[in-house]
Amino acid sequence: MTAADERLDAEWLRGWCRQADAVLAKLMESLQARHDFEPGSNLVVHASVASHQATDKLVELTPIPSDLTTMYWVIAEVSLPDVENGYFVHPASLVADHFREYGAVRIDGEEPALVFASDGGGHLFALAGSGRVWRSTTASWFDQFDLAAADLQEFFEGLSRQISNQL
Repeated sequence: MTAADERLDAEWLRGWCRQADAVLAKLMESLQARHDFEPGSNLVVHASVASHQATDKLVELTPIPSDLTTMYWVIAEVSLPDVENGYFVHPASLVADHFREYGAVRIDGEEPALVFASDGGGHLFALAGSGRVWRSTTASWFDQFDLAAADLQEFFEGLSRQISNQL
């Protein structure tokens, strides 16, 4: 079975959220103790009725990979400005706005991919219908994208490692 055959499990993602919340609390304490500046808001925003409605509107706008729908039913957004150079999983409403403005990302050998996240350097992360996550090589919607993770679970596991490395 390939990664594309295995879909993101909502229960696994809920567990990831609990773990991330705990580690982020430690990170915030650590950052305040080590630095003379107030850290940014490093948090996982759990899904709500409003974020579910935004997800429904995104699905009406364009077909989205099922893993992205699963993700948005658990997580509304992620903001990690103090992890590495920053990581941000965009809310579904922003993904819809970006889709209206830029469309889907074209990646050779993939179905069009939907940008769902970015880093502090402006690089974009897009999820393809295959389940693979791609990262732009520049801060552009129209340049090359390289494989970043086999699937969303691997993407979130990578975020966990980045958070833990900051402690």
